[in-house]
Amino acid sequence: MAQAYRRWAWVLVLVVGVVLYVLVLRTMVDTKNPNFVPATILLGATVMPATFLTFAQGRSGRWQVPASIIAVAALFGGVIGVVVAGQLEYDALRDLGALPMVGVAVIEECAKLLVPIAILAVLWRRRRDPSDGLVIGVASGMGFAALETMGYAFTALLASNGNIGAVEETLFVRGLLAPAGHTAWTGLTAGALWAFAARPTARRALIFLGTLAGAIVLHALWDSLGGLLAYLVLGLISVGWLLLEMRRYRTFAPVSQARPLAAPAAPAG
Repeated sequence: MAQAYRRWAWVLVLVVGVVLYVLVLRTMVDTKNPNFVPATILLGATVMPATFLTFAQGRSGRWQVPASIIAVAALFGGVIGVVVAGQLEYDALRDLGALPMVGVAVIEECAKLLVPIAILAVLWRRRRDPSDGLVIGVASGMGFAALETMGYAFTALLASNGNIGAVEETLFVRGLLAPAGHTAWTGLTAGALWAFAARPTARRALIFLGTLAGAIVLHALWDSLGGLLAYLVLGLISVGWLLLEMRRYRTFAPVSQARPLAAPAAPAG
């Protein structure tokens, strides 16, 4: 029963989140009270990433990551990732005058890994299960995506002179696409990082670097191409890749967990 609840808890998160968003949005529209704008943006930016995080938690296999670690990854991963990426991108724009999309992708994908790396090194040393890393990476990507969406929604509000319709459109589009972007890419790279930490071999180091490179390429294409068809294709690749890794990690056992038990000693006689 508990396992079934955990597998389908994402549906509850989605339904409750959408209901709360609609309630706040309708109240704001009916009362024309701008005090509801922050709550509308907050809910609109977090419902889909939180739903995807809950989905990943329930489908990742041997899930043992406590809520406190998830909260740290989502909050600090998002804030530190946005701040570091924003500062580096600003410095590059100021110094170079232009920043290619590949440069943006490299900066953001690396910035989102800072907190998962810190968690791996300090807070989560007792286990090296890549399914844990995947969930922690999804949480960090969720925080980054939510804060970025809130920024875009606020910018749309200012650019449209307070047109809430522009905010709704931004929240709707970016909310639907959130699982296929930052959350999936960071989940993939963090999962590969945990797999390397569990079995530190040259092959797994190359797999991690290849996964990071793949996430950077998907990110750069996402920012460069634009358009619904491109987002659909890239989203299917990103989410499909994450689901495949999630399924593979269910049978993964670190070296310390994979050792066979010693045969029992023969009875004396």
